[in-house]
Amino acid sequence: MTASRPWRAVEQVMGLPVSVALRGRHAGDARGRAAWAAVVSELREVDRVFSTYRPDSVVSRLDRGEIPLHDVPPEVHEVLALGERARRESAGAFDVRRPDATGVVRLDPSGVVKGWAVQRACAHLAALTDTDFCLGGGGDLVGRVVDPDSPAWQVGIEDPHDPTRLVARVPLRDGAVATSAETHRGAHVVDARTGLRPRGLASVTVTAPDLTTADIEATAAFAMGVDGIDWLAVRTDATDRTVLVVLADGTVLATQSARCLAASSPVVASPVGAGAAGGSGAPGETGTPGAGVTASWGVPGVTGAGSAPGVPSSVEAFMSGPVTGR
Repeated sequence: MTASRPWRAVEQVMGLPVSVALRGRHAGDARGRAAWAAVVSELREVDRVFSTYRPDSVVSRLDRGEIPLHDVPPEVHEVLALGERARRESAGAFDVRRPDATGVVRLDPSGVVKGWAVQRACAHLAALTDTDFCLGGGGDLVGRVVDPDSPAWQVGIEDPHDPTRLVARVPLRDGAVATSAETHRGAHVVDARTGLRPRGLASVTVTAPDLTTADIEATAAFAMGVDGIDWLAVRTDATDRTVLVVLADGTVLATQSARCLAASSPVVASPVGAGAAGGSGAPGETGTPGAGVTASWGVPGVTGAGSAPGVPSSVEAFMSGPVTGR
């Protein structure tokens, strides 16, 4: 399969832009469009079940005590189990149950749902034969390249201090990229143990085999503040994660596998876990998921290919592929 200009589309689902790029046999044909429609339909069902902004959603009714836990759909149990595992692994920094402004503990699994839902929905695209895909939800991305001779998707890591620039570009062939930051959504991530916003970090980007893992770990590490650097360093020692962290002062830290990805913009590439001072914090993402790996869709590795309609303007400057930097 040779590289071609991708077919692309975008829909507003779950309160965020969801974008797709397809390249290959079914890019833009009836089967490709049907797969995209199935993705959108599945994500709309996720919104019906999990939205904390819909009073009739399953999660909202569960939070109010109107339905018992044993009566909720299996996918709610799955998401809650993921949230509980993240809470344990982050020592409570990431938690889907947090007190609101009045001190009442509320259920908000938003920090799990976005990555989990997009990862699950991409199965419709993965079923397309001889077709590459890149699916983004509010920024965070999951992608696949079928032919080993075809170029990878190029994912730009946005500079949190200047969204018109990139700090790195990540080739994505089979896996996911997620970024947690305050660049576009403000202070939406807090340490669930303290309720305070993180300090010391400007953004955290994680690549992993699946978007569920990448999104949770990026959010958890960002919420921990600089303490999240060592937390991620331990995890990447024994796994296939790649991590890139931008500190509040602009310093860029990266795992060894990511250091070669630095873009042309000036960076100081130091190993993650090399010892950053200060820190506190931990996660729990509040509100509607937003731009994290914001995406402009282009031919992988080729500049000037154009971006998908509806993608935020701050992303449209990057034409070589998706961009992450929520």
